[in-house]
Amino acid sequence: MNKNIEKLYSIAEKEERIIIGLMSGTSMDGLDVALCRFRGSGPDTEVRVLNFETVSFDESVKEEIRKVFAKPVIEFEQLCLLNPWIGNMHGDIVNQCLKTWGIAPEEVDCIASHGQTVFHSPKILHKREKFPNATLQIGDGDHMAVRTQIITLSDFRQKHCAAGGEGAPLAVYGDYLILSKKGEDRILLNMGGISNFTILYGDLDPNKVFATDTGTGNTLLDAFVNHHYHIAYDKDASLSKQGEVNAGLLRELKKDDFFEKPFPKTTGPELFNLGYLENAQKRSKTEDIRKEDILATLCRFSAETIAEALKKTVEITENTRIYMSGGGMHNPLLVQFLKELLPAATFSASDEIGVLGDAKEAVLFATLANEALAGGTTNFGSRRGVPSVSMGKVSFPD
Repeated sequence: MNKNIEKLYSIAEKEERIIIGLMSGTSMDGLDVALCRFRGSGPDTEVRVLNFETVSFDESVKEEIRKVFAKPVIEFEQLCLLNPWIGNMHGDIVNQCLKTWGIAPEEVDCIASHGQTVFHSPKILHKREKFPNATLQIGDGDHMAVRTQIITLSDFRQKHCAAGGEGAPLAVYGDYLILSKKGEDRILLNMGGISNFTILYGDLDPNKVFATDTGTGNTLLDAFVNHHYHIAYDKDASLSKQGEVNAGLLRELKKDDFFEKPFPKTTGPELFNLGYLENAQKRSKTEDIRKEDILATLCRFSAETIAEALKKTVEITENTRIYMSGGGMHNPLLVQFLKELLPAATFSASDEIGVLGDAKEAVLFATLANEALAGGTTNFGSRRGVPSVSMGKVSFPD
């Protein structure tokens, strides 16, 4: 037997596995690195986050990614060069984190790398009948494995597309496996660049698990402040809170057929970008309103589309518990609007149920790797958007 296959087999047989989860989202603010200890698999999965770090990207890194990010026309050489470059960079970050934490690479069983999304193109966005759902994440797993000398699982979203899904949201799998609770219905709301939620039912039936994107989360807010204020994001909504919601602009922002399409569905900055905002401003004749008013309106836009999507899919009562994660949970204006729109619900951070909100997506990809190695038997039924598949491609260090 090949020694690498033999090692994979031994990892799968272990009572405990140490897995590093990596996540870099559409905000491109940095790489989330979560060192996790796993026991079991499937509904019996137990995970403990041993260490967590978000390593910020230099502006020069963001500039290189933006050259291809969510653009229909790019310089192909740039994409080709970025794939190994990001893989090596993520590998270097893992090595540095392990050194800081005092952990040797041989103590880690594998890395679960989401990669950097550069284009997301489900059929509902590309609208080209002969082509399937598609998504592309870069940051080559082979380069990462060689750089770290740790087995690496990457490119998780491709199997989801191959099985008929849209490549997102993948949080539904990890949400069910590690955050379900018998007797309690839960809504897990992630507000990253794009917002999505997972509905978990207290009867623990995997056939009933539901997840969908709702639309923009922070991507328009971040793009606007980066362009006009040259900052990464509106910290504590300090600028947004100075503005007032413009009803006309809000109305035009919500006029897109994405919001009329059936659930589940996914989207990305390919749709929700500064061009989308500019077109809405032209239609509403709001090109000259204050920048702070635009930001306040964008916060309201995210909140209303989240709230409306939730109301269409689940009854919101005084027993509804919504657990938040992602950068949007740190935006007090966005959270305030959500509480106004869903007054019956109770809002908390996902920290309350065992996973730090900022670490959640990295932990969820580590969970997918644990399933690929030691599980993969949970049947999520035949509903669109949640195929029962094992995800992740394996790269060996030698």
